[in-house]
Amino acid sequence: MKTYEAIVIGSGVSGLSAAYELKEAGKTVLVVEEDLWGGTCPNRGCDPKKVLLSAVEARNRIKQLNGKGFNEIPTANWEELQKFKRTFTDPVPENRKKQLAEAGIDHLSGTARFLDDSSIEVNEEVFHGDYFVLATGQRPTILPVEGKEYLKTSADFLSLPVLPKEIIFIGGGYIAFELATIANAAGSKVTIVHHNQRPLKEFEASLVEEAVHQMEASGIQFAFDVETQKIISEGSRYRLVGKETELVADMIFCATGRQPNTESLALEQANVVFDKHGIEVNDYLQTSNPKIFACGDIVSRKTPKLTPVATFEGNYVAKRITDATSEPIKYPIIPTIVYASPKLAEVGVTKSHTSSSDQVVEMDLTSWFTYHRVNEPVAKAELTFDQQNYLIGAAVISEQADELIDDLTLVINQKLTKKELDSYIMGYPTLASDLSYLLK
Repeated sequence: MKTYEAIVIGSGVSGLSAAYELKEAGKTVLVVEEDLWGGTCPNRGCDPKKVLLSAVEARNRIKQLNGKGFNEIPTANWEELQKFKRTFTDPVPENRKKQLAEAGIDHLSGTARFLDDSSIEVNEEVFHGDYFVLATGQRPTILPVEGKEYLKTSADFLSLPVLPKEIIFIGGGYIAFELATIANAAGSKVTIVHHNQRPLKEFEASLVEEAVHQMEASGIQFAFDVETQKIISEGSRYRLVGKETELVADMIFCATGRQPNTESLALEQANVVFDKHGIEVNDYLQTSNPKIFACGDIVSRKTPKLTPVATFEGNYVAKRITDATSEPIKYPIIPTIVYASPKLAEVGVTKSHTSSSDQVVEMDLTSWFTYHRVNEPVAKAELTFDQQNYLIGAAVISEQADELIDDLTLVINQKLTKKELDSYIMGYPTLASDLSYLLK
C-alpha cells in the first residue's frame, strides 16, 4: 500500500489549487481523476462557453452600431467557432497532467472509492492518505420525466458539431440564459421554457424583467409557467409536452440545475456525511471525518458555485491542512454574473436584501457616454449604500456589466469613497472613470 500525506480526488480548479499549495508546503500528494483532467470549467464549462460568447459579443457590438458605421450584421459560422473553441479545450487534459508531473505531484486516472476512513482503492490498487481533499464537482441534472433520454445537457451544447435550427432550453437559470444567448446569436430559433414566472431568482426582479425584454427583442422566445411533463421523439425532432403547452424543436437541452458527484466515492465507508446538495462541511471545510476536507462545487453550502470560489476554497483547505491558518474560512464578497445579452451582474447587498438603514439608488446609465457611444439599448445600476454612505452592494445590467461589477467589488472590499476616487486620475472614457459618479 502506497501512502501519501495528502490525496486529492478531483482535478478541477479547487482540487488542483489545493494540490499545488500542498506540494509547495512540502507534502507528498496524489491527485486522482476519473473523468477529464482539469475538471468542468476549462473542458466543458465556463471557459469554452466564454470562447463562444466572444463571437456573440463581437456580433452584438456590430448589431448595436448597425446604421451607425456598419451596414450589415455578420452571421456566425458555428463550425469555425467550434474549431476555435477546441484550440482552448483540446489541450487541457494533457497539459494538466504534464503540469502535475513537472510539479512533482503524482496523478492517477481512475475512480476513487473509500475502503475506510484513511484509504481508497483506485484501479484495484489501495492508497493510504493522512489527509484527503474531495473536489469531484457537479454534473448537469436531467429532469426525471418520461422521455428524459432525449434531453441534452450544457456539455452537449458546448461540443455540438452542427447547430440545430430550432432549440429549446428547459430552465430559468444562468446556464439556460447564457446558452440561449449563444444559440440565438449563431442563428438558431430559441425558446426558454421555465416552470414559473420568475427566472434567475437570485437576481433582482426588475433587472431580470429588463433582461427578458431585451432578449425577446433579439428573437429569443420565453414560455413561462410550463411544467415539462414528457419529451416525445418525432423522427429527427422532439416534442416537449406540458400541461397546456406543447413545443417542438430539433434539440431540447435540460438546464435545470446540477447535482454533486458523490455516488462513486463510497463516502459512508469513510464516515463522511453528505446530502443531495453535496458533502456537508464545517467552517473549516472539514467533513464529519476530521482528516477529510471538501472544496468547490461538491460542498453542500449556499456559497455560489463559481470557479473563483472553488479556487479560493482549494487554497484555504491546503493552508488548513498544513496549519498555515487556524482561522475558519472567511469569504470576501462574491460577484455573480449572467453572461447573457445584456449581461446581469450582482455583488454584496442588493435591493431585495437591504435593511431599513440602507439606501438604494437606482440609476439609468443608458445615456452615459460609456454606453451611448456603442449604442447599448439598456444600462442600469441599483446601488446600495449603508448609513455611512459606503457602497455595500450593486446590481447592474448592460453589455459591460461583467467588467463594471468587478470594479464595484473592489470599491466595496476596499471601502473606497467618492472623495478617494476623485483623488485618482483614471483613463477616459472607461468604466473605471465612471466609478466616482456612481458613488455618493
